[in-house]
Amino acid sequence: MCAISGAPDRLKDLQDHFDKETHASSKVKVLEKLSEAQFEAAGKAGGLGDYVSVGLTFEKYRDNVRATIDLLKKQDPDVDRHPGGYRQLELQLRRGMREVEDTILVVPPDMRPPLEIVRKDLLDMDDQLIRLLFPRRTKDPEKVPSVPEEKQ
Repeated sequence: MCAISGAPDRLKDLQDHFDKETHASSKVKVLEKLSEAQFEAAGKAGGLGDYVSVGLTFEKYRDNVRATIDLLKKQDPDVDRHPGGYRQLELQLRRGMREVEDTILVVPPDMRPPLEIVRKDLLDMDDQLIRLLFPRRTKDPEKVPSVPEEKQ
């Protein structure tokens, strides 16, 4: 019983630490620990049939990822010079997307729409991180109009 009652305190402590963190790379590291605790809490809530808590947990995870991306872009806007935080966050985000996708498969159909919104938001953020990490360096090739054939 102590392990179960200690989990919410740990999650709250990690969330408080995350909220207070002002440095982007440190926030990414805290997010890694926090997201692990969130996924664990969501799994336990899902096992108990508390799908509302599962949805709220994943929504909070999404909000935390969004806050981290915003802070990274603000503090380390030059991704070419400081890619570490972006790469680490992108890897964490991939794990979060897998967790949400796996959860969507097991929740009742009426609980899926909020999780699908979270999934879409996470996909959009992942696309954003990929574009920041791997920007296009060249223009798209221009299509050259074909030469009309001469009529004989």
